[in-house]
Amino acid sequence: MQIKRMGHVAISVKDLEQAAQFYQNLGMALVWKDADWAYLKAGEDGLALLSPQYSQAGPHFGFIFDDRAEVEAAYNRLHSEGVHITPIHEHRDGTASFYGRDLDGNWFEYLYEPAPVDEPAPVASAV
Repeated sequence: MQIKRMGHVAISVKDLEQAAQFYQNLGMALVWKDADWAYLKAGEDGLALLSPQYSQAGPHFGFIFDDRAEVEAAYNRLHSEGVHITPIHEHRDGTASFYGRDLDGNWFEYLYEPAPVDEPAPVASAV
């Protein structure tokens, strides 16, 4: 099992709109916004904003994997060791993840993040 990197921290916010604007004003780029959460990035580092309506997990930190099979293997291993984890969830953006709790009750996320697909280069026309 090879964690690629620590990818994001997720925090609870009272007002999703205001918080997203605040962090954009600090220089972060808004990547995704839904009714109950938003995701911003600064380079490769992410910040997830969780509204009071977000129900998947509480504040947490996320570890990124670039191999889906490693996430599944980690899920099976942690499950067999009795670690509190949620089922693997398929996300609409092609990622997949599960949440777990550490020994002190802190939430963490194991997230499969596929490599970005490069746009094909434009074909030059003959003149």
